[in-house]
Amino acid sequence: MERYPLLESVRSPEDLRALPEERLPELAAELRRFLIDSVSRTGGHLASNLGAVELAVALHYVFDTPRDRLVWDVGHQSYPHKILTGRREAMARLRRAGGPSGFPRRSESPYDAFGTGHSSTSISAALGMALAAQRQGLSHKAVAVIGDGALTAGMAFEALNHAGDLHADLLVVLNDNDMSISPNVGGLANHLARILSGKLYVSMREQGKKVLRRMPSVWELARRAEEHMKGMVVPGTLFEELGFNYIGPVDGHDLPVLVRTLRNLRELEGPQFLHVVTRKGKGYPPAERDPCRYHGVVPFDPDQGLPPAAPGGTPTYTEVFGAWVCDMAEADPRLVAITPAMREGSGLVTFSQRFPERYYDVGIAEQHAVTLAAGLACDGMRPVVAIYSTFLQRAYDQLIHDVALQNLPVSFAIDRAGLVGPDGATHAGSFDLSYLRCVPNLVVMAPADENECRRMLTTAHLHEGPAAVRYPRGKGPGVPVDQDLRPLPLGRGEVRRRGRRVALLAFGSMVTPALEAGESLGATVANMRFVKPLDEALVRELAATHELLVTVEENAVAGGAGSAVAEFLAREGIAAPLLQLGLPDRFLEHGERGELLAACGLDAAGITERVRRRLEGALPRRAAAR
Repeated sequence: MERYPLLESVRSPEDLRALPEERLPELAAELRRFLIDSVSRTGGHLASNLGAVELAVALHYVFDTPRDRLVWDVGHQSYPHKILTGRREAMARLRRAGGPSGFPRRSESPYDAFGTGHSSTSISAALGMALAAQRQGLSHKAVAVIGDGALTAGMAFEALNHAGDLHADLLVVLNDNDMSISPNVGGLANHLARILSGKLYVSMREQGKKVLRRMPSVWELARRAEEHMKGMVVPGTLFEELGFNYIGPVDGHDLPVLVRTLRNLRELEGPQFLHVVTRKGKGYPPAERDPCRYHGVVPFDPDQGLPPAAPGGTPTYTEVFGAWVCDMAEADPRLVAITPAMREGSGLVTFSQRFPERYYDVGIAEQHAVTLAAGLACDGMRPVVAIYSTFLQRAYDQLIHDVALQNLPVSFAIDRAGLVGPDGATHAGSFDLSYLRCVPNLVVMAPADENECRRMLTTAHLHEGPAAVRYPRGKGPGVPVDQDLRPLPLGRGEVRRRGRRVALLAFGSMVTPALEAGESLGATVANMRFVKPLDEALVRELAATHELLVTVEENAVAGGAGSAVAEFLAREGIAAPLLQLGLPDRFLEHGERGELLAACGLDAAGITERVRRRLEGALPRRAAAR
């Protein structure tokens, strides 16, 4: 492994701040090389972190972290921060069981001031910290680092609007890696940034405002002149209107400029906004050319770059959805597709190319995505919202009030349902069955395989009301996918295996391990398909012919599919013993999906063991037909 002599001497930000400023570019170069080497071995987020190297160095060099609070939005750009804060050696186990998370976590380091993973929370959190310091008479600063993508979310603007009305010492750093802004980067912009962040300019501006306010007509003229001048040289008028002192844009890879500007800003009071322009993938040409492909990577050879995708093979559930949405769009001109900034992750790349006029990427704005779909459905369209399970949580109010309450025909293609492995608790779709099945008018489905996923998507699209299909990350069991567009009978499950004594009622991804466990147990296995409406006739039949019912789901046990079965049995007065298997009542750590499922007892061996333990216990025998 290549050595990194300067980086290895920095075991904490205190070591970093002891370096002479002229050595910072050397440190940044080593840090960038280390990132490429490390992430190519472990996988993880690469392009965004390469773009944030100099920013992380400058922030920790200027601010007294962890006393000064530093909040990284989302966390896709926090690897350099982790490396500089004592976790360099631990990066060899990044996103693996027992290793560092891919996102900031308060329990992992005192330098992780706030746990993130979902976007657009940093400004609210840092503002809260700034207000807490103000209330307690403390002098430490609060800094929020937010990307241009995360700034599209309404929550970020809610926080900006509130912060501008207060006088808390908050610095918002916009890490802008949109290439369209790159012409703004250069000597003039950097020179202006240094001037605008300096004490002399700020003092003159504030004193001038006080004098001119006594002369209303002159004050209005001066205010407008300032806005028009700044609007010509910097895109900061909006943030000034929100109450911030806007500085930038600054070249985010020019360490001397970054350090001097941040030093100036650290001495200023009140809300400050620094616009920093960076380049995703900086320093690694393949990632610079294709930052989207290098956003999240599997282990690869950095000398060769990511290998091309292998053709053919078993499709992922995401790919099944991507093919279906194109086929259904060909058949139904009413279909439109909506995604909150997850075109690649949700499988909509081909659709966006083939049907650009029917494709809407709303940015990181899940609430808007759902209500936009409701509006489209009101006037005759058939919207499909492609969204991750964990992100749909952010639009729960809109799902209930704007879609379900009005019984609108909106389909939800819910990806990454259940455990997601290395991304950990922030991205796990552990709760969607619980939070969806309690909503009136909503159909909720979970496919057992790829072909069933396609048929459920068709069922959702043809349904005259809201419907959701939730499917896991990655590949299914490898069932061939039919090319037709046939729906399933609404609310009907199926028995996949006939056995005795025990009936395994499996939902979605748990059908495959349940079938394997059923072989060992000699049990009946039902593919329930629908969480809502539940196939009550099938549950009634299985309860009457078996000693034990076992529900199996990749969702929190509390309120999930097993709870639906339990509620039906209680309502009907059916005294059938019931064992509910699912995700435990705790947030699960990151690791490989298979090992996490095994740890939860949701692989075939775990299901078999837990059923046998229950059978060996005090299970009452009933004189029911066998």
